[in-house]
Amino acid sequence: MGPFDVLATVALAPVALIDAAFLLETGLGLRSDYSPPPPARDKRVVVLVPAHNEERTLAASGAGLVRLQNASTRVVLIADNCSDETAAVARGMGLEVIERQDAVRRGKGYALAFGRDHIAASPPDVVVVVDADCEIDPAGLARLTDSVMATGRAAQAAYLFRPAPTAPPVVQISNFAFFVKNRIRQRGIRRIGGAAILTGSGMAFPWAPYAALDLATGNVVEDLAIGIGLIELGQPATYFDGATVRSDCSSDDGSSTQRARWEGGFLAMARRHGLGLLGSGIARRNWSRFWMGVHLCVPPLSMLLAANVAITLVLAVAAVLGVSPVPLIVAVLLLGLLGAVVVLAWAGEGRMHLHRDAAVRLPRYLVWKLAMYARLLTGRQRVAWTRTERIDP
Repeated sequence: MGPFDVLATVALAPVALIDAAFLLETGLGLRSDYSPPPPARDKRVVVLVPAHNEERTLAASGAGLVRLQNASTRVVLIADNCSDETAAVARGMGLEVIERQDAVRRGKGYALAFGRDHIAASPPDVVVVVDADCEIDPAGLARLTDSVMATGRAAQAAYLFRPAPTAPPVVQISNFAFFVKNRIRQRGIRRIGGAAILTGSGMAFPWAPYAALDLATGNVVEDLAIGIGLIELGQPATYFDGATVRSDCSSDDGSSTQRARWEGGFLAMARRHGLGLLGSGIARRNWSRFWMGVHLCVPPLSMLLAANVAITLVLAVAAVLGVSPVPLIVAVLLLGLLGAVVVLAWAGEGRMHLHRDAAVRLPRYLVWKLAMYARLLTGRQRVAWTRTERIDP
């Protein structure tokens, strides 16, 4: 091999390793093997609902929260730094409400810590976090909490958007990518034996580890930080495929805001913890730490596809100039495999989230996402805990 052949191989290697991780998570998650947990008796459950200016949202989702209440399940809504009538509307529906105002310590993590302090006087067996704009049916909640009781570990339900066949193509593609991340890849991670990626809503915890978590932070991806915190406690979360938390999809503007917050936070956490968790996982022979580090090194799907297209084009030019075609052949195969697993995910369960006519707008979606990443990297996109505008059902 000449020096340019070696250079081409070295350039492809990190992309190939990242592709392998994505393909493993996604490929293993294409099929469900869910089995229901044994019913738990005499369990006490508290559902914590962090809410920031959700007055209008509660008109649609509040009834679902009320249905969760029973003799063993208590729903506590945390009206956090609200400037509207969120608290009054929730109380009018019969929900238990606590209010928090703090102009400096703002964010969902602070709200969850405030809620934990409120219920600590009479702690439950299981704490479940459900966002105010989300809904989980009582049977799904029962299965989720049964799973926690059976395993003694935190569990993450599938958090998905409701299908929106009339939504703009960019929104549909975004919702499909969300489905791949939050159901398909979560299944794959569980089969690999890795820790579940907590997604903020539909998270269920045994009381003891929840009480020990460092929640009071302004991290915009507090869910991901909580998942890492559980690994540090030696109690990694698991994914539970038998319960689904749903919310309405975002508008075009809402998708941009929401994705910027989630993915900007993810990229920041990846830079801060990815390689460290990977290295410490190897050093400590801790699989949960190692695979969490691997997962954090895999960028969002649109960025991953863009990186693969870019390296393939570079290697194609290199091959024309006389460099070995082997790296190019490998790059083309990897790009084809990425496309294949995404198509299989769509054909299996994803068609409800993405109409085939909308799928042809994928190039526009990639441009939209790459522009968002550029704004994030240059600091021109603000990420904070803000209410996301939804498409009316």
